[in-house]
Amino acid sequence: MASHKENDSNEFGTLYDAVEESGLALTNYFPKMNFRGQSPDNRLVLQKLQKRVAGQIQLGLDLKGGSSFLVAMDTNKLENTSGALAQAVEVLRRRVDSIGVAEPDIRPLGDNMIMIQLPGLSESDQADAKKLVTEAAFLEFALVHKDSRTLIANDIIPAGYKKYTNTLKDPDGDQYTEELLIEIENKYGLKGEHINSASPSRNPLTQDPMILFGFNTEGATAMGRLTQPDNIGRQMAIILDGKLLSAPALQGPITSNGQITGDFTSDEAATIANALLNPLKAPLKIEEEMSVEPSLGADSVESGFKAALYGVIAVAVFMLIYYWFSGMVANFALVLNLFILMGVMCYLDAALTLPGIAGIVLTIGMAIDANVLIFERIREELKTGKGVQGAVETGYSKAFGTIIDANLTTLIVSVILMVMGTGPVKGFGVTLTVGICASMFTALVVTRLVFDVFKNFGTGQGLRLMDQPKFNFMGLAKYAFVISWILVAVGIGTGISRGEDAMGVDFKGGDQITLEFTAKKTTKDLRDALGQDSQIQYQAASGGKTERLQVTVGFGKGEEAYTTLTEQFADAEFKKVSQLRTGPSISGEILQGATKSLLIALFAILAYVTFRYEFSFALGAILAICHDVLMTLGIFFMWGGELSAPVMAAVLTIIGFSINDTIVIFDRIREDLKLNVKGTFTEIMNSAISKTLSRTIITSGTTLLAAGSLFLFGGGAIHSFAFVLLAGVVTGTFSSIFIAGSLVLWKNKGEKPSLADETVITQHSISTSKA
Repeated sequence: MASHKENDSNEFGTLYDAVEESGLALTNYFPKMNFRGQSPDNRLVLQKLQKRVAGQIQLGLDLKGGSSFLVAMDTNKLENTSGALAQAVEVLRRRVDSIGVAEPDIRPLGDNMIMIQLPGLSESDQADAKKLVTEAAFLEFALVHKDSRTLIANDIIPAGYKKYTNTLKDPDGDQYTEELLIEIENKYGLKGEHINSASPSRNPLTQDPMILFGFNTEGATAMGRLTQPDNIGRQMAIILDGKLLSAPALQGPITSNGQITGDFTSDEAATIANALLNPLKAPLKIEEEMSVEPSLGADSVESGFKAALYGVIAVAVFMLIYYWFSGMVANFALVLNLFILMGVMCYLDAALTLPGIAGIVLTIGMAIDANVLIFERIREELKTGKGVQGAVETGYSKAFGTIIDANLTTLIVSVILMVMGTGPVKGFGVTLTVGICASMFTALVVTRLVFDVFKNFGTGQGLRLMDQPKFNFMGLAKYAFVISWILVAVGIGTGISRGEDAMGVDFKGGDQITLEFTAKKTTKDLRDALGQDSQIQYQAASGGKTERLQVTVGFGKGEEAYTTLTEQFADAEFKKVSQLRTGPSISGEILQGATKSLLIALFAILAYVTFRYEFSFALGAILAICHDVLMTLGIFFMWGGELSAPVMAAVLTIIGFSINDTIVIFDRIREDLKLNVKGTFTEIMNSAISKTLSRTIITSGTTLLAAGSLFLFGGGAIHSFAFVLLAGVVTGTFSSIFIAGSLVLWKNKGEKPSLADETVITQHSISTSKA
């Protein structure tokens, strides 16, 4: 591993080395720096200073580049697991410090998992980081069976022994291998943690790299028991992370120092020695790995920024054209909403990821909804002949309860994404949660203040998209219901028929590599080279101007696939820009987690809608959501998409959008029922849908503008994510008009339900003036 002084690009590591060598304690120079309960040291001080200089908004791995590992600790070899995970986290942190990562995120997950995120690493540093993680320095010393060769020759493995392969060199320097039977149980209590010194060196006779190490008092005693006179002449195996390094014959007792020889280079010897100084109590296994080249991260930042900018412009222009002065107020609130969102993310020290940018863009579209609800209510009041101030007062009052209900149900979904999600999905949940809260504040408080200041300046003026239609929506509901469920059956059937091809690496496990190239090759040629089990897909990059190749192969076969492509298609000049590796066990956990998140969201929404409305309304909402989820997934499968964690995040977002749309209509139905509006329940349903149709189309339209911007300009990384949003907005709008209400009508057998005698939430508590 290259030192920091040899790596000019690693300013953090160079500065850290210089401070350590000088013996300075930087905490003495920054006494007011808050370390949030962590033990203050030079590393933490430098990390905080670097963050302050670089800016407050952190970028996630997918935007900054770097590596991420999810590792599992094998606790089967531990007698006492207490504190093992915390010790492993601290050990890994010390190792990562050796390569000078400025802002590492190393934290425990669950009972035996550790998440390691190392942003901003170059390709060479990513390789070093992986070695530090995979070479866990779980060092074992054990005896080889006395009759190992005879037993191996007869294919006999006695109980308590395991077969290992040992690599040796003959007198001519040529390598050969032999198999040995080695004890499994650690009878003598000698562990890697008993080593108190380790350094790379060279064999004075052969000049081959080796490692010198020394024991502490406890280790020396244990080694003395292992090398007692009864064992002299037997081979002692030295095993590092499950790999047999050497098996020298014991020629005498050893109580202090030792050496490790094996088939490794000088750099590998240095890495192993470094790891031995920071040993783990149990071995680690990489369950999930992600690496992103900084160049791809920079491209993602550019594409994400374009998508966000174009989305904001499209929504702002529409609002300005349709609402004029009120549209300017909404656009002001929209810009303020973005400032609040960025400010809160800085305060929370949250990392901005590519799905996080998608969350911001989606928030832009959905943030308009509260303003549209208010503006349409104001228009209705103006149409009855009220003055501007009275219309504003009543409009805000009537819209307040709807906004609270609609946004709280959406908030349920975003909080689940934030709490249960990991990595980029968690980033999406954070931005969506903050964005929803910010949009409620700007719509209910800020815009109201603006209207009060400019109360006679054209409020409510502007173009009108449509008059309230008088249409029998419920009359078409049964036909819409049958046709939509036929589409659901076809779409889900397509997904089932595709089998594992419909599942991404997140859910089925495997290696996925993304490549840049200069000459495009046919899918057939690539599959012939990699095997018929491989999945080949070309993806649009930023703005759709270029393409990247995404290859999915079996778990652990990514490097082999990359080597095959570079050798057989040299003219294509393939360059790996990202890699995702997910083990079978963790992929199952991801799928279980996604399913659990979905069920929790549905249950929480069912409970809330039942509490605020009535069970038939809750049932209609949940069944409509199920319809939206299944239809969206069906359309996605027919489009050829692969189910992944980000796609499931998009599906959960669609749940939030769908219930938001449905709640607006339900709230108008509830209002008319409480006002004892004349007519049958069917007529009240049709009337409520008609009254809210303008809002439904405008909100869906602005959200489609935002999602469409993501789809067109967001690049391949969030292409599938954006497509799911597009399909989901359409299906959510359709179900809120034709499905949800008809199910409530069916549950109540066409009769008006008996709603609880409650006072509808009003906006008076935050009013700033009176009509």
